[in-house]
Order: sequence, then C-alpha cells, then structure tokens
Amino acid sequence: MICFGCQLANQQEPVHVVWENEDVCCILDHAPFNEGHVLVMPKKHIRYFDEMDKRTASSVMEAAGIVSRALKEVFHPDGITVCQNGGIFDELTHFHLHIIPRYEGQNFADFYVEDEENQCLEAHQLQETKRKLTRVMES
Repeated sequence: MICFGCQLANQQEPVHVVWENEDVCCILDHAPFNEGHVLVMPKKHIRYFDEMDKRTASSVMEAAGIVSRALKEVFHPDGITVCQNGGIFDELTHFHLHIIPRYEGQNFADFYVEDEENQCLEAHQLQETKRKLTRVMES
C-alpha cells in the first residue's frame, strides 16, 4: 500500500510547500480551518507519534516553531493551535502536526466538522498564502 502522507511529504502529489528541510516538509492544508493552516510532516514514513526517532522528532518541533513564528508575523492571530490526531483519527495514516492560527471567538470543535462551508479558502487562494508565508520564512 502506498502511503498518501509519504507522497505529500515528498512532493509526489501537488502541494503548497512553505518550509522544508532534510527530514520534514511543511505544507498548506488543502482544506484549512483558517488561512495559514499548515501540516508538518516527516518525509520518511512514520505512522504514530511514538515511532519517531530523536532526529525526526527534533526536526518536527523545529519546523513547528518556524511555522508558528511565521504565522504570528503574517496573520497576527490571537493564538496558535498545535495538534496531532493519531490512530483511527488520522486519515493520512502518516504522522503530521496541524499548526493553525486561531482567533478569539472561534470554536475549535468546528475543526472536526467535515463540512465544505468550514473550509475558509478556495484552492486558488492557497498559492497566495504560500507566498505570504515563504516570504517571511526566507528572510
């Protein structure tokens, strides 16, 4: 079975990469909760959080920090949510962290509602979000 998460993390599928290093790839979520919703994904196949080696775990946390700082600078959210859904709740069957800019008054329970109205961006807007974030991270 081919892992779709591995394909995304290794850019074998169309993705909007905002940052990467040797171990991880950070991409925009295709159905974001808010503009700037990023997935931090190891490039090698890891299914569960507790399967990560120290190097990969360190790279994931480094990437989460870089992305969080960029989100704060670009979008000025009231907070950042970092979450990971494991087991049957992980539709990619590949470990990934969600890094999501959040704003006062938002109900995070909506994050778990599978509803197209809950998706704040059209596909063509993802490229503009990518441009905003990569400009900040490259400086």
